[in-house]
Amino acid sequence: MRIRPIAIALLVALLGVLAEPLTVAADGIELAFPVEHDQARFSNTWGARRSGGRRHQGSDIMAPKRTEVYAAASGVVTRVTASGRAGRYVAIDHGGGWETYYMHLNNDIPGSDRGDAPWFLTVAWGIHEGAEVRAGQLIGWVGDSGNAEGSSPHLHFELHRNGKAINPYPYLVDALGRARLANRIAMEAARALDVGMLVAPLPTE
Repeated sequence: MRIRPIAIALLVALLGVLAEPLTVAADGIELAFPVEHDQARFSNTWGARRSGGRRHQGSDIMAPKRTEVYAAASGVVTRVTASGRAGRYVAIDHGGGWETYYMHLNNDIPGSDRGDAPWFLTVAWGIHEGAEVRAGQLIGWVGDSGNAEGSSPHLHFELHRNGKAINPYPYLVDALGRARLANRIAMEAARALDVGMLVAPLPTE
């Protein structure tokens, strides 16, 4: 069979979009969206007031408990731990002064809210301090651990540069746009295959 030009165009576009999160942006980093995007919603809450006079230093990505959480860029896991405020969380060093934090990961056994789940229900297999990860790799699952207990499950995502938290919202908007575009291209390619648009039969003699 012969592949029609539309197939080549769609596949090239898809590969280009999927490769983008691995490239480096002008300011040093470009992110992959860190939560299964069709389950997520978020807004710009950077600097919002929090208890104790704190200011919000990240973005809360709302999603159902146990929604997949992905590494936003390639790097090395530096923390897999827990604290009273952040709950169970993972930190990744991406080099060049860039770090990301993934907080309030799942700590519940499915069907419960006791906070006593084993860690294999918090982080994916192979995620430990010192592990190398790729952009888009599964690292864990959304939860409500730490001071998120009693609130809607979400991922508190932080982006740090040279030890200082910066607003991740514009990076997340960009990453979500690319993820949705890649998904749309993939769906169009699958639809074209279903209706026989991509493959032309060989001429018969």
